[in-house]
Amino acid sequence: MTVEETGSALKFENVTAGYLNSILLDDVSFSIGKGEFVFLVGKTGAGKSSILKLIYADLKPKTGVVKMGEFISSKLSKKNIPKLRRSLGIVFQDYQLLPDRDVQENISFALKATGWKDQPKIRNRVSELLVRVGLGAKAKSMPHQLSGGEQQRVAIARALINDPVILLADEPTGNLDPEATENIMEILFKINLAGTAVLMATHEHNLIRKFPARTLECKAGKIIDHKVFEGIS
Repeated sequence: MTVEETGSALKFENVTAGYLNSILLDDVSFSIGKGEFVFLVGKTGAGKSSILKLIYADLKPKTGVVKMGEFISSKLSKKNIPKLRRSLGIVFQDYQLLPDRDVQENISFALKATGWKDQPKIRNRVSELLVRVGLGAKAKSMPHQLSGGEQQRVAIARALINDPVILLADEPTGNLDPEATENIMEILFKINLAGTAVLMATHEHNLIRKFPARTLECKAGKIIDHKVFEGIS
């Protein structure tokens, strides 16, 4: 699906960004359509992390704007940043689970933080999300009792709490073996097929060859838009 067919879940318009006198992104423009799956690649320091930080407002553009749903970076106040982040799903390489809480508590904790109070509804939502990622029987397991792939699946379930328009996955398979990596990719593509846009940052080019999709390459402060996999430089 193209941006033109679906409308955009995310749009960068002439964005320049960096720290102090260092420019990491220079006049970058691209859109990601609702329901689109996109890889984000580039060498270390090329700007992948800056792209993600701009989306969840950990970094502000020096010029240009980032649009994500109802949010526009140039009009975003500090008090609305938590609201913006609640509208996103974010998955990191290191899972970021609470080690002293079981799987159900890890997810319900995030629900309560977004204003959920009805306990039966919370339990039902947690169960629904765990079934969706293939962990319906693991609700009472502690993080240390799970494999890396299972922990990442818990993190994905947690990221889906608020039915985000777009899921940001920052190197989500970086710590996983090939079997767990394939499992996570299948889950991400199922989520995408259900209507959630996915932007996945990765350095694993073999993964892109196995699961081909549109690829944005960060290079020398610019974005190269590969509509199909062309062999990333």
